[in-house]
Amino acid sequence: MDRMLELRNVNAGYGEFKVLNNISLHVDKGEIVGVVGPNGAGKTTLLKTIMGYTTLYGGSIFFKGVDITWRKVYERVGLGLTMVPEGRGLFPNLTVEENLLAGAYLERNYSKIRDRLEFVYSVFPRLKERRSQLAGSLSGGEAQMLALARGLMSSPELLLIDEMSLGLAPKIVLSLFDLVGKLNREHGITMLIVEQHVKNLLEISNRGYVIENGRIVLEGDSRSLLANEMLKKAYLIY
Repeated sequence: MDRMLELRNVNAGYGEFKVLNNISLHVDKGEIVGVVGPNGAGKTTLLKTIMGYTTLYGGSIFFKGVDITWRKVYERVGLGLTMVPEGRGLFPNLTVEENLLAGAYLERNYSKIRDRLEFVYSVFPRLKERRSQLAGSLSGGEAQMLALARGLMSSPELLLIDEMSLGLAPKIVLSLFDLVGKLNREHGITMLIVEQHVKNLLEISNRGYVIENGRIVLEGDSRSLLANEMLKKAYLIY
């Protein structure tokens, strides 16, 4: 497989507060890679570091073979990196469609924007029905759909997703995992996903990493991780 993302001995955090310690991982083109671990382990910081939002103390980040270690956030988005943040980060007083168009802010070709809009509406038909509705009036599941759809509006080659199941009912969570799996299988979208629902994530992913205290303590293919006794006990996987 083609190596899409690679982190080499990355140390990062916020100001003088170090969170990540010597993180090395990779994502190959076409994969879904999961990142799991306890609260406060550094999972969100990992995604923010890949996007360029944190203080980097050492190490290197490569995307499609290009060293992006010191690239600005907008430059990383322009190269094909997009993050769907924890908490969704929607504009509640804008309509569904206005939120989607905000996701394509780097694109200047109106025809490409319309094509992308039709693509996300085909994937999320419920959003098309609600295109004129304020984002702040959506249900939790619809709001998460909008966050994912907005991420797709930038035509990402690698989509980073942070805790998409947060605060949602189990039935909605399962439907979102099905949807994410379909995006990968049918549209070839590569993803790096941080998630608290460990079993659901590993069932749709190719490989996974376990982070504790800012360090990777376990990695492997998803099947072997699901069978790992330590992981079963820690995350109640049955």
